[in-house]
Amino acid sequence: MSPLRQRMIEDMAIRQFGPKTQHDYVRVVADFARFLGRSPDRAEPEDLRRYQLHLAAEGASPGKMNLAVSALRFFCKVTLGRPAFGERLATVRQGERL
Repeated sequence: MSPLRQRMIEDMAIRQFGPKTQHDYVRVVADFARFLGRSPDRAEPEDLRRYQLHLAAEGASPGKMNLAVSALRFFCKVTLGRPAFGERLATVRQGERL
């Protein structure tokens, strides 16, 4: 396990995130790293935007898009210590359920 992944897991444990949330957040960051082709700690704000466009082009559901936004904001703000880094990530409105 990479030190960066371990740090993210520890950050989530400190905040008492549930096991499913931890699993989902780690999966999103790993997918983001695969998309980038390099370590996610070297990402730029434009990379986050391109990743969101990639998810939208794949037809990702609003839930999946919003999960990615939450996970990447946590990763950037807490794990990387870059508070303003994920600010420009856009959440997706979900349709109302009956």
